[in-house]
Formats: sequence, structure tokens, C-alpha cells
Amino acid sequence: MNMPFRVDESVAQALRDEQTVTRSGESVRPAIDGVQTFAPVNHVDHRGRVFEIFPGESDFWVDPVVYCYAFTIRPMQTKGWGLHLEKDDRYTLIDGEMLTLLFDARLDSPTHGVVQKVMLTGQGLRQMLIPAGVWHMNVNVSDREAILINHPTKAYVYGQPDRVTLPWDTSALPVDVAGVFPVQRQFDVSCDCS
Repeated sequence: MNMPFRVDESVAQALRDEQTVTRSGESVRPAIDGVQTFAPVNHVDHRGRVFEIFPGESDFWVDPVVYCYAFTIRPMQTKGWGLHLEKDDRYTLIDGEMLTLLFDARLDSPTHGVVQKVMLTGQGLRQMLIPAGVWHMNVNVSDREAILINHPTKAYVYGQPDRVTLPWDTSALPVDVAGVFPVQRQFDVSCDCS
């Protein structure tokens, strides 16, 4: 590579940034078969904003709406690992920012073993469908509580919940959860760094 300047040895230790999206904004990272995301249009005017959560049947809303609940995740906290055997989750982010880590455990899936990361935010993707058989962990990466609603494809069965869990730091899944919480030092403004 021809550079118009010389650099010191620190560059030899640096990691090259990897491509994450195409020129048109589509992710180049692996995607799990059946995981869908959607960015509802935000209608904004001087009074506020509106986005449709359930606009009727669509590619995202194929199965009927049978149950709905809201959940929150406190700042820098996680919920998961969880997996459903019978139902799909259909998340809609209401407020905050959340990273969902996914692992395809379905042996007959063309993407068995694939790890996927999906960021939900009010400025982009707000909705996600997670198929049955896909492990998922939700990580609040913002400084305020994340608020979501879920419209799973089957109603909750109180006597026998359709959910199995693993600890957040399980070795059963090839996902570095701790890696989504980078440790950064705050800059000390009183430092004489000259």
C-alpha cells in the first residue's frame, strides 16, 4: 500500500478493520436461516413520531398475533441464553439499544452452527424474528433501560414454559459474550500527558 506518509511500529501491531456492510448498507456477516429483521418507517412531524408495530400480514407477520408482552433490560445487562422449541419470538424495540447474539442449534438448518449479531436501535432495525431452535441472548448496550415488546407465535404456557436456558458464559456455544463488553479506560483530564 502506498501511503503519502511514514508510520511508526504501532501500525504493525494494529488490526485492519473488517468490512461489515456493502455499499448499499447490507450486512456481509453470516445470517441464520429464518432470522428476519425489519426497520419500520418512522413518521416524524412537529408533534412527535409514529412507527407501525403490526401493520397486518406481511413477510414479518406471517403467523397470527396470539400473545404479547413487554420486557426490559437494564443498562449493560443481559437476558439469555434462551431457546424455544415450539415458538418463534417477534421482538419490537420501543426504546434503547440492544444487541442480540444468536446461535443456530437446529441440526437440519442450512445455517446450523452459525453465529449472528443483530443490533436493534430506533435509528435502524427495530424488529426481529427469532425462529424456534435458535439460541439468543439480549445485551443492553445503552446507558438507559431497553424496552421491548414480544409477539411470540404461541401463547405462554404457565405450567410448562417453552424455554430452555444456558448460563451467559456457557462453553456450549461458540460465542464470546464478554467480548461485547469492551473495557475502556476513561481519559484522565488532569493528566499531564506531554
